[in-house]
Amino acid sequence: MSEAGGKVWFVYLVRAGNGALYCGISDDPQRRFVQHRSGKGARFFHSSPAVALVYTEACAGKGDALRRERAIKRLGKAAKEALVAAGGLIGAPDGVLSG
Repeated sequence: MSEAGGKVWFVYLVRAGNGALYCGISDDPQRRFVQHRSGKGARFFHSSPAVALVYTEACAGKGDALRRERAIKRLGKAAKEALVAAGGLIGAPDGVLSG
């Protein structure tokens, strides 16, 4: 499932406190989420903190993850919410996805 390096990469979505979704890639989305929560990493979370890692998708390698990230970033909010609703839900606090 992975490229020559043997490492699986993931595309992930993190919900911010204001309800926005951030899309990124990592070889360890849980570790990256912890970085986002601690204020390290994306400037996206400077205005509204990271609340929950709500979607992860395994990719065959970093190149595939980058391509999938670009595709997801082109989606509208409703389509991103549909991805979250369809699966890959991890660690969402109660009430984060309601409404």
